[in-house]
Amino acid sequence: MATRSKWQGLATEAVNPRSRDIDMLTAAEIVEMMVLDSRTVLTAVQREKAHIARGAELMAETVLNGGKFIFAGAGTSGRLGVLEAAELPPTFGIDPAAAQAIMAGGPTAVHRAKEGVEDDYKEGARAMRRLRPSRKDVVIGISASGITPFVRGAVTRARGARARIIGITSDPRSELKALADVTIVLAVGPEVIAGSTRLKAGTATKIALNMLTTAAMVRAGKTYGNLMVDVQSNSDKLRDRARRIVSGVTGLDEEAAGALLERARWNVKAAILMEQAGVTREAAVSRLRVEPRLRKLLGRG
Repeated sequence: MATRSKWQGLATEAVNPRSRDIDMLTAAEIVEMMVLDSRTVLTAVQREKAHIARGAELMAETVLNGGKFIFAGAGTSGRLGVLEAAELPPTFGIDPAAAQAIMAGGPTAVHRAKEGVEDDYKEGARAMRRLRPSRKDVVIGISASGITPFVRGAVTRARGARARIIGITSDPRSELKALADVTIVLAVGPEVIAGSTRLKAGTATKIALNMLTTAAMVRAGKTYGNLMVDVQSNSDKLRDRARRIVSGVTGLDEEAAGALLERARWNVKAAILMEQAGVTREAAVSRLRVEPRLRKLLGRG
């Protein structure tokens, strides 16, 4: 008797009836079909906004308590986690060690797909163990199918270390639900190319990750209003942005803002606090260590 495929019934493997004859369409018709089909992405994200908000609060607590984020995934899901971890330090000024990612196949799999590595449960556990997760940390397990063994191994190991878990999946029946404190289910429906979760599932996952990390960083005081006050000013563009931020908040012209930033060693928050509170750089940095939320230090919120 033939054994039924364990993947056949997954939401991510379903065949999209709208695209059955996609290979008979013109490029313009394919694009139009994909535009219409992608409308389910924002609907799926909107349905999960309460869970995304809860996950963001967990992540904000992690930042304020000195913990770290660890993103875990395979294939597209893994690459999205790597991207998120890479972009948090320059955007929000967190220590690179506080935003890490593991993916099936290791770093080389980011640039070149490795087949089969996602099936290694033990390697997921080993990769997570090397990062020494603790109860202060949040692990974000990303698996569109919801059953990726590498991710399950990583998340199970993190759970054993009492880290908090956020699961992101496209399958409402995902095994991640049993392991996660918060599960975000992005039910986008079948892809135009059956099983190609780099499409709608990947897009929805990227949106959810953007929301999770941005909301978390804002809640942790990494912005002042919508200004990137913890930006790392290590390029001409970012130094220019830093000058404009300081100028906009303090009312100084950009030349004076630049001089202030020089004295603050290009620490935007410290520069603003130095000007607004009339304190030295050392005093500003000391205050920010205790309370990183600039608005609170300035008594404006």
